[in-house]
Amino acid sequence: MNLRRTRAVARKEFLHVLRDPRSLIMALAIPMVMLLLFGYALSLDVDRIPTLILDGDRSPESRALVERFHGSRYFQILGFVEEYAAIEREMDRNRILLGLVIPRGYSRSLLSGEQATIQALLDGSDSNTASIALGYVEALVGAYALDLRSEALQRQGGGTLEPPVQPQLRVWYNTELKSKNYIVPGLIAVIMMIIAALLTSLTIAREWEMGTMEQLLSTPVRPAELVLGKMTAYFTIGMVDMAIALSVGVFLFSVPLRGSVLFLFVTCGVFLFGALCWGILLSALARSQLLAYQMGMITSFLPAFLLSGFVYAIENMPTIVQLVTYLVPARYFITALRGIFLKGIGPELIAAELAFLLAYAAATFFIATRKVGQRIA
Repeated sequence: MNLRRTRAVARKEFLHVLRDPRSLIMALAIPMVMLLLFGYALSLDVDRIPTLILDGDRSPESRALVERFHGSRYFQILGFVEEYAAIEREMDRNRILLGLVIPRGYSRSLLSGEQATIQALLDGSDSNTASIALGYVEALVGAYALDLRSEALQRQGGGTLEPPVQPQLRVWYNTELKSKNYIVPGLIAVIMMIIAALLTSLTIAREWEMGTMEQLLSTPVRPAELVLGKMTAYFTIGMVDMAIALSVGVFLFSVPLRGSVLFLFVTCGVFLFGALCWGILLSALARSQLLAYQMGMITSFLPAFLLSGFVYAIENMPTIVQLVTYLVPARYFITALRGIFLKGIGPELIAAELAFLLAYAAATFFIATRKVGQRIA
């Protein structure tokens, strides 16, 4: 390999990028725009559940229960209705998720020491959200019932009722349980996989379409020099994109970065190198920019979004799909990013993920170089 020829190809690619400011601006702006859109729009938090109340009892006891719901940050009381049909109508219009029904005679049963019942109606169209909302209702009503029993016992002079088991809960790494702390590092990985593959997927195909590949073939440049030279410019842009995305994640979304910044950038560099080589490989396979772009989107966006564990838990997928996810590099990069961001772990705990990313980068570079060599030959 000749460094002078590699540097010449890199200089040519840098000049090409600089002479096309619109593409450069798009390459730098798209990651930040995607991160802002997804970061603000995509949230897994379930709170402020829109709720309607049907209070058939209209007693101080029923109002006390409603106040419990009103004081919880997980529920948003939108109003009171007089009949079931109103709850059904608003649920059909997707305006509420929960309808709480307090039947007539609730306070009488409660004051007489009998078991009082209430009814919670949930829209199960989104089963995951409905399950979480059901858990909130059960926890709130359970705590309220315990308080009522304790008050009744105190009135009878029996002291305070203590639960038989008192859990001591402590959440590690994401103490506020904010879904953004979990989503944003994964989002950075998905965006960089897409951008890196798209940046380089057009480079060789563009040479063929513009007719400049023949001039390149007449030079003594070798395939490895061509791949490295072209990739140098896009690797620089990709690292700038990565720095912007990390800065937005840390300073705008306030995601805690507990690990080493240097180790974080090294890991990002390894992943970016492999993703850029993948784009060059696609570009060598397709002589059309349109085909290369479509192949880049299909092979980068879909696996990174669906099969990396970014949103959907891999453990819940069918076994055959779980096996396929082992071939998705974004899976390992997301695991590494979340570990560095939230847990502050070092290379000793994510050695397997780093080894796969290194193997992925080496394999894609080797295959891309051979494919470009075949094209040149």
